[in-house]
Amino acid sequence: MVYSIQKSENILQQKSYVFAIRMVKLYKFLVSEKKEFGIAKQVLRAGTSIGANIEESMGGQSRKDFFAKICISYKEARETKFWIRLLKDSKIIEEGFAESLLED
Repeated sequence: MVYSIQKSENILQQKSYVFAIRMVKLYKFLVSEKKEFGIAKQVLRAGTSIGANIEESMGGQSRKDFFAKICISYKEARETKFWIRLLKDSKIIEEGFAESLLED
């Protein structure tokens, strides 16, 4: 039996996917415009992992598997928040842009 939030795509999937796209664009900006490679790679990995784990949770083989993937997504979201705050506070990205990302 597969456990999921619901069978059809849901708001969590949609928002995490759109956020992942923003993370890819942020990565491209950081690498090409700011020449920031280390943090760029970290924020890309963490920020896209949120949605990937949400997607994996939808196909969970048990409640425990489903919950584990959701918990990983939460941890990745926390890590992503750290990297965005670091980029903002070190003046690598503008505050308004960072706040927009954090709101998402």
